[in-house]
Amino acid sequence: MPIWPEGAFRDVRVLITGGTSGIGAGIAKAYLTEGARVCVTGVTAAEADAARDAMPGVEARVLDVADAGAVADLVAGLDDLAHVVNCAGVIRRHEELDPEVFAQVVDINLNGTMRVCAAARPALSTRGGTILNTASMLSFFGGGLVPGYSASKGGIAQLTKSLAIAYAADGIRVNALAPGWIATPLTAALQADPGRSGPILARTPLGRWGTPDDLAGAALFLASPLAAFITGVVLPVDGGYLVT
Repeated sequence: MPIWPEGAFRDVRVLITGGTSGIGAGIAKAYLTEGARVCVTGVTAAEADAARDAMPGVEARVLDVADAGAVADLVAGLDDLAHVVNCAGVIRRHEELDPEVFAQVVDINLNGTMRVCAAARPALSTRGGTILNTASMLSFFGGGLVPGYSASKGGIAQLTKSLAIAYAADGIRVNALAPGWIATPLTAALQADPGRSGPILARTPLGRWGTPDDLAGAALFLASPLAAFITGVVLPVDGGYLVT
């Protein structure tokens, strides 16, 4: 078997929610490099426009994953869909201790992922497709300032395992990445705070913040034929953070 299956993603349709920036954009660029037909989504038209400028050849759409009808409509227009990557998410530090904000964060991060998975299942089942969810270091431990984000990411880990079982008979593999501390807009405040960034880097054996590109190889591997017997995995991509 070759190290990488040549043409595995050429002309293959991929949907990446939250793919207009951050980790989702890093994965989208990798798929585009492999010749895939990539549709990314963002929550505003400005995000979609910026993605088209930054990633020539990408299809960019506006999508609120909290809107079940919008999710269903978008996925219905992608009837040749083969791979789904769920990266849409929010974090609201401090504010999530308010139950209403907590519920909003969980609805976007966890329920939104489930909405996309359920809507995509029929299309994916016709071609033995894959789903890749985005978990987190906070899938494994808590975060006092982000209870909604932490709860949603713990839920993503269990949702991934559960859907791997539920969708297996359809030939759909469901996995997740658990990014470590990645330099994205969501972590900009932490990067800028030496009191927070310093301890993070000190605990990370590889000694640096990750980048969205660091997630791309793992994402493509889990969607590729090389991972044909892998499902239900929550794979840390964290520079060793969890082992210290």
